[in-house]
Amino acid sequence: MKVRARGFTLLEVLLATALLAAGLALAFATLRSATAVAGRGEAMAREQERIRAVDGYLRTRLAAALPIALATDRTTGMASRFIGEPQRMRFVAELPGYLGRGGPHLHDLAVASTGRALELRLAFAMVQGGEVLEDTRLSERLAGDLRRVAFRYRGLDAEGTLGPWMDHWEATDLLPLQVAVHVESADGSPWPTLIVTLTRSDGGAVGRGF
Repeated sequence: MKVRARGFTLLEVLLATALLAAGLALAFATLRSATAVAGRGEAMAREQERIRAVDGYLRTRLAAALPIALATDRTTGMASRFIGEPQRMRFVAELPGYLGRGGPHLHDLAVASTGRALELRLAFAMVQGGEVLEDTRLSERLAGDLRRVAFRYRGLDAEGTLGPWMDHWEATDLLPLQVAVHVESADGSPWPTLIVTLTRSDGGAVGRGF
C-alpha cells in the first residue's frame, strides 16, 4: 500500500513565516539595543576623558601661578598680580613648553559664546616689566559645548582662616589662596568642581580675602 506524502498547509506556512519574522525582529531589536548601549558607553567615555584632560590642564596652569605683576597702575604704582572675575581670570605663570618660548606669560582664561553654547579659551602673552606684550598673544580652545562656566575665589580672612568664596577677587595685588571652576555641559550635566590651591614657588600660600 502506498503512503502519500503530506505537505504543509497554507496555515502552517503562514504560521512558520510569522514566527520567523518575529524571531528576526527580536534579533534586530536586541542588536540595535546593544549597539545603542555601546554607543552611549563610548560617548560617556569620551566625555569623561575630555573632562579629565581639561581638569588636569587647568589644575597644572593654576597651580603654577606666580606673584608676578601683569599690569601696573601708573597713578598709584600698584601692581596687579591676579585679576579674577566670574567668567574671566588673568594671572602669570611659566608658558607650557609645547608652545615654544618659556618664561613668564600672562594666562588669560575666559568664557566665550559661540551663539549656541559657551566655550572655555586660554590665551597667552609675554609679560615684561609688569606689562603684557599683546603682539605675542597665543590662544587655544580648551572646551566647547558648555552651558555654564563660573570662576570663584577664596582667600584668608582677617583672622587668618579661610574666608568665603567670592565671584570677584578684589585684592588684585595678591594671589587668591584657592580658585574654583564650575562647568556644566550643554546637556546640563555638571563636571566635577575643580578646586586648586595656588602656591608660590617656595611653597607658601598667597592671598588674603575680604
